[in-house]
Amino acid sequence: MAIQELDGDAVFSAKIVPGSSGDTRICGVLDGMLKIKVAAPPEKGKANQCLLKFLAQTLDVKKNALSIISGKTSPSKRVRVSGISAETLRTKLNQDVWGLR
Repeated sequence: MAIQELDGDAVFSAKIVPGSSGDTRICGVLDGMLKIKVAAPPEKGKANQCLLKFLAQTLDVKKNALSIISGKTSPSKRVRVSGISAETLRTKLNQDVWGLR
C-alpha cells in the first residue's frame, strides 16, 4: 500500500465500502488502497464521518487531524493524517491490518 509524506503529514488511498453489515473495519489492501468496510450508509456524508471517526480511533489521533483530500463522493478516497509521518502511519496500519495489535 502506498503511503506518501506531504508537508510532514501522511497521505494514503482508501477504498470504502459503505453500508456493510457489522462493525466498521479494515479488510486489507485492494489495488494498492486500504480497504475499509464502513457500517454507515453512503448518504449525506454519513459514511465519510464514520470513516474519519474509525480512523481516529484506530490510529490514535484526534478526529480533526484527519481529512479527506479527494474522493468525498467516491468510494476511492485520499486521506491525510496531520502530525504523523508516513513511517508512523505505516506501522500503525500494519499492526491493524495484520492483527498484530
